[in-house]
Amino acid sequence: MEGLIKGLLDVALGGDNRDNDSRDERSRSTWAEVVSGEDDKDQDLDRDRSRWNRQEQNQGKNDQWGSECSRPSRRPQKAVHEESEEIEGDKKDNYGQNQWHGKDNEEGSNDGWTTVGKKSPRRPQKVQTDQWNGYKRPPSEQDYSEDVELGASLVPSELELADLSNACYKLWELDLNRLTPGKDYEIDIGEGKKVYQKEDMAQGSLFSWLSKDVFRRPTFSRFCSLLDNYNPNEGAKEVVTSEERQEQDAFIEEISRTAPIKYLHKYLALKGMVSENYQDFKRTMTSLWFDLYRRGGTFGSSSAFEHVFVGEIKREGDVSGFHNWVQFYLEEVKGRVDYQGFIFPRRRGEIPDSETQLLTIQFEWNGVLKSVSSTLVGVSPEFEIALYTLCFYVGGEDNHIQLGPCPVNIKCYRFGERIGSVFPVAES
Repeated sequence: MEGLIKGLLDVALGGDNRDNDSRDERSRSTWAEVVSGEDDKDQDLDRDRSRWNRQEQNQGKNDQWGSECSRPSRRPQKAVHEESEEIEGDKKDNYGQNQWHGKDNEEGSNDGWTTVGKKSPRRPQKVQTDQWNGYKRPPSEQDYSEDVELGASLVPSELELADLSNACYKLWELDLNRLTPGKDYEIDIGEGKKVYQKEDMAQGSLFSWLSKDVFRRPTFSRFCSLLDNYNPNEGAKEVVTSEERQEQDAFIEEISRTAPIKYLHKYLALKGMVSENYQDFKRTMTSLWFDLYRRGGTFGSSSAFEHVFVGEIKREGDVSGFHNWVQFYLEEVKGRVDYQGFIFPRRRGEIPDSETQLLTIQFEWNGVLKSVSSTLVGVSPEFEIALYTLCFYVGGEDNHIQLGPCPVNIKCYRFGERIGSVFPVAES
């Protein structure tokens, strides 16, 4: 935790996948088949992770942009962004290209981030992280936001209880912390490409600018404080400190005061799936998202939160998980993420633009390629936690829903009673 807190103190702000570039074209062609709709015939070598890996490979299979969810791009390609300010202060890890040292390995640290990408955000600003040290205290000693009280609107209707899509749409409406494109942030999607193409089709970063006020919002701030609690190497056993557990508990406490999580609890309690006692429900949420399990052959090496929101690097040299836009933004600022462009839909037509909030993209994370990945841009941490939890409890592997103007399939893969992976896929 110390790394992100200190490393981002003076950070300059701007304003999942099977095959990487080193693989041969025959291996890369599998992704072409995925996007064109053909079945992926690759078999995962780890039996317990086979379905998770297939879902990462098949993610692009149904990626299509609906006309209501996006519009033709009207903006010209941007020039290369100017370099961001030098990141100062002590850092926990020194990340070199194609090397991950993990959170426990400080050897070789030179108190500076090694820049991986060549692109930087525009309009450099500062992330205020002073309050993050306070998140390490016992949750009972911390200060939280006031509880959101919206009365009857937090009680699921009969229609919502009968239809998952209606419930998910309600969560979208209750996301009071969702950011507004053009007001709170600006993105530059660059040009489109097929998943098997190697060319970088984005001259600049995905995020051109993000309001400095975003990280002052309590749920965003607490979410960010969790992101460096993990060793990104899949299969590396995690060591969770008492302070990190307190950060987890405090994050759940904070989001439990918001409308999406309160609605989620009422919904699941009415279905008889969780306790009606809110404190018991909070403990259930902490366990669901943060308890460690085996991934990559090592017990205690992964969790739902790490995989979905932070991302992992597999032994084969692939990126898995990593579906959160905040994590993408912060890693892009540090130079660890290099945005490569958006992925063309299977059916040509409308393409995403600067206001699109469901993106299917390609990027490199610390030099490791993720050919196709999807993320909801601008949504709050509490919304994503509520949405994915609801689909896990109530839905199936495919959950066809509507979020605002966008038809979405929430793919949800289980590992017993745990979340193996969950992420959004754009539909036509």
